Amino acid sequence: QVQLVESGGGLVQPGGSLRLSCAASQSFFSAYMIGWYRQLPGNQRELVASLTKSGIVNYADSVQGRFNISRDAVKNVVYLQMNNLKPADMATYYCNQFPPAGFWGQGTQVTVSS
Repeated sequence: QVQLVESGGGLVQPGGSLRLSCAASQSFFSAYMIGWYRQLPGNQRELVASLTKSGIVNYADSVQGRFNISRDAVKNVVYLQMNNLKPADMATYYCNQFPPAGFWGQGTQVTVSS
């Protein structure tokens, strides 16, 4: 059973930065398109960033130019560098394949507030 463990969330002021990490227990990210998703209570998860095995990235319009997705294939870790954070970025963030596998990690909470 693959486990996804997201970390790095926390409380940050508007304009601040966070780097999220997602570790997988197997080579979960090595052969697939991977992504970072976020979810607000009562809302569906939305894809905010994706990365193909060949290195092609794509971002939601709302985070374009502020977020950066990357992968360490040796460590089986995926990162999401988030800069210039806004209150609208507050959510629980998850990583997964794209399209997502049939399970999720616990996510990591990002709070943006002054």
